Amino acid sequence: MEPVPRAATETPPPGPPPPLADRMRPRTLDEFVGQEHLTGPDRLLRQAILRDQVASMILWGPPGSGKTTLARIIARAARRAFTAFSAVTQGVGDIRALVGEARAAREREGRGTILFVDEIHRFNKSQQDAFLPHVESGLLTLIGATTENPSFEVNRALLSRCRVFVLEALSDEDVGRIADAAMADAERGLGALKASLEPAARALLVNHANGDARAALNALELAAGAARSGGPGAARVVTLAAMKEAIATRVAAFDHQGDEHYNLISAVHKSLRGSDAQAGLYWLARMLEGGADPLYIARRLVRFASEDVGLADPQALVQALAARDAAHFLGMPEAGDALAQAVVYLATAPKSNRVDAAYAAAVEAVRATRNEPVPAAFRNAPTRLMKDLGYGAGYRYDHDAPDAYSGQEHLPPNLAGSVFYRPREIGFEREIAKRLAYWAKLRKARSDA
Repeated sequence: MEPVPRAATETPPPGPPPPLADRMRPRTLDEFVGQEHLTGPDRLLRQAILRDQVASMILWGPPGSGKTTLARIIARAARRAFTAFSAVTQGVGDIRALVGEARAAREREGRGTILFVDEIHRFNKSQQDAFLPHVESGLLTLIGATTENPSFEVNRALLSRCRVFVLEALSDEDVGRIADAAMADAERGLGALKASLEPAARALLVNHANGDARAALNALELAAGAARSGGPGAARVVTLAAMKEAIATRVAAFDHQGDEHYNLISAVHKSLRGSDAQAGLYWLARMLEGGADPLYIARRLVRFASEDVGLADPQALVQALAARDAAHFLGMPEAGDALAQAVVYLATAPKSNRVDAAYAAAVEAVRATRNEPVPAAFRNAPTRLMKDLGYGAGYRYDHDAPDAYSGQEHLPPNLAGSVFYRPREIGFEREIAKRLAYWAKLRKARSDA
C-alpha cells in the first residue's frame, strides 16, 4: 500500500531537542561559570563586552572551557552584525561574500561586523591572508576560538592584530556548579525530571569531566535519562551505578602534535631532573595512556641520560638504551614497565650536566676560533708521501710512557690548555675528577722535567 502523503498544512513532527550542553549554554556574563580572571568584576574582557568595545581576539583554551559560549555572549551584547565562519567547510570565495555583506552593513547601518571562527587553528594560509586586510582596517572584528597554541597555528601578521585570552580548564567546583544548575533548571535543564543526584555520583561526574563542562553535561544527561524511580510517587535518583554506566572509560587527554604533547614530555624531563620518581611515573603514564609513541618517550629518556645524568652515573645511558630496545621489541602495553624502570632509575641517579656543558663549550670553541689544522704529530700517515711530509712526526706513543701517559698536548696551538669538561663532585664523576687531577699532575711534572 502506498503511504498516505502528509497534508500541506500539516506541521512536521518536532525533531529531537538539542543536547543538554547546548540548552544550558550561558546567555549572559552573569550566568557564565569560571574564567574569573577574564570575566570577573572589573576585568578587561568583561568590561569590553559590557561596553561593546570588543576588539579582535583569540580565545585559547581546552575543550569545554567556555570559548564558544563567550563568543555567543559577545554576539548578544554587541550592537554589531555577527556572523560565523567555518575554516573547514568554507573557502576564500565565501570570505569575499562575507566581506561584501560586512561593507553593506557598515554603509547601510553604520555598524561593523563581528566574525566568529571556531577552531581557528584549522585556517589555511590563504584564508588567513584573505581576512588580514579586513581585520586590519577594522571592517571585521575577529573572534577566534582554538584549543591549539596560536603562536604556532595562526600566522604572525594576523596574531599581531589580535589580543589572546587564555582560558583554563574549569575547576571541579565550577563543574559541580554547572551540574547542579542543570539538575535544577526545569526550563532548559533536567529539572522537569524531578531527579536528584547522589553525592557519590556527583563526585564521579566532576572528577571524570577533567574541567570540561560539555563532557560533564553530556554524561549527566545520559545518566539522568536512564535513572529509575524507587516506585510510584518516588523521586528519580541518579545513582553512582547509573553514572558509572553513563561515563565511558576515561581517555587521558593527549595531543600527539600540539602544545600539550610538548608540555607533557617537558613535565617528564623536568620531573626526572628534579629527582622526583613519583611525578616522573605519573607523567609517563599520562603520555602512554593517551596513546603517545613509546619510542618517542624512549628517545627522550636517552637524551636525558646524557644531558642530565651524564657521567655521574654511566649506567644511566645503558638503562635508557635498554628501555628503548625493550619498547621496540615488546610494543605497548608491555613496554610501559621497561620505560617505567628507566624513569625510576634516571630520577634516582645522581645528576650532572657537565658532559652536556662540556660539549656545548667545545662547539662554541669550534665556531668562535680559527679551525687550525690537526697538529702534524696526530695526522694519519698511511703512505710514504704523507710520512715524508711530516705526518705523524713527533708523536709519542702513550703505552711506551710511564703510567701509559705521555702528557703531550693534543689540542691545536690556538686552544692549547683549554678546559671544556669540569666534573662535579657527585656520583661517578668524583672518580673521573680524581683521574683528571692525576693526569694533570703527571703532565705538569713531565713538562717541568
